[in-house]
Amino acid sequence: MENKNLDVIIIGGSYSGLSAGMSLGRSLRNVLIIDNGKPCNRQTPHSHNFVTHDGKTPAEIAKLAKEDVEKYDTVQFYNGTVVKTAKTTEGFEIQTSSGEKFNTKKLILASGVKDIMPDIPGFAECWGISVIHCPYCHGYEVKNEITGILSNGEMAYEFSKLIFNLTKNLTLFTNGKAVLSDGQLEKLKNNNIILNEDEIKEVKHENGFIQKIIFKNGKEVPLQALYAKIPFEQNINVSDDLGCELTEQGFIKVDFMQKTNVPGVFACGDNVTMMRSVANAVAQGNFAGAMVNKELSDEEF
Repeated sequence: MENKNLDVIIIGGSYSGLSAGMSLGRSLRNVLIIDNGKPCNRQTPHSHNFVTHDGKTPAEIAKLAKEDVEKYDTVQFYNGTVVKTAKTTEGFEIQTSSGEKFNTKKLILASGVKDIMPDIPGFAECWGISVIHCPYCHGYEVKNEITGILSNGEMAYEFSKLIFNLTKNLTLFTNGKAVLSDGQLEKLKNNNIILNEDEIKEVKHENGFIQKIIFKNGKEVPLQALYAKIPFEQNINVSDDLGCELTEQGFIKVDFMQKTNVPGVFACGDNVTMMRSVANAVAQGNFAGAMVNKELSDEEF
């Protein structure tokens, strides 16, 4: 790259990052999008609930999006991984794993999150295929199937309400002693939702499609789909390097303009919200790009 001093650097070139890049490219801003090509939904076969692209593969949507953004000649792309971010007197310095450094006035974190898989054989191989996180993204395709939820506590109870709308053949797997109130247990029972507290040994599958759950006590339960809420971590160290504040859930904290608590740093996409969908990421990125352009315009006028 010839120009290493940018108006905006976007860390993450998936849906929110590309959407932000389009907003900024159309505003004639010099932008660099840095991405390592490893989105969290890379093994998901189809993406849904995004008008005009419903049912396409995530990779196909991302390819079309990048082709759109590449039309704007002030937007450049860099294939790499960010390892360090630092504040400077003029803005921010970004360093990649290859040692290259770039400087920018504004920074957009569209870096996503890394899902932390449980230590259950077969789980990771099914993630995004038949072990799914979102009823809005995947629920219609497994409606009325033999379905499970892997969760516990308040989240398990609230999630059960959503999934019960899609299938009545439903089991809640707590993978150990259930942490639910008497009232919640009674409600699950009244709706014929089975509670299974056995500890899981393995998710038996074929090419990522669940066949059954095998438990440590030797029991087995046939299954066709499993919803799971699993922990995550930020893909880059935004709290220590930049001082970005995180929410109690671990998301980057932003205001209604997608601004973080650090002046000049914006964030959008999966790293700021539990609503992890392509449509939401695109909308947030579009808005973040517009807000960054407004801030630059205000400062330059």
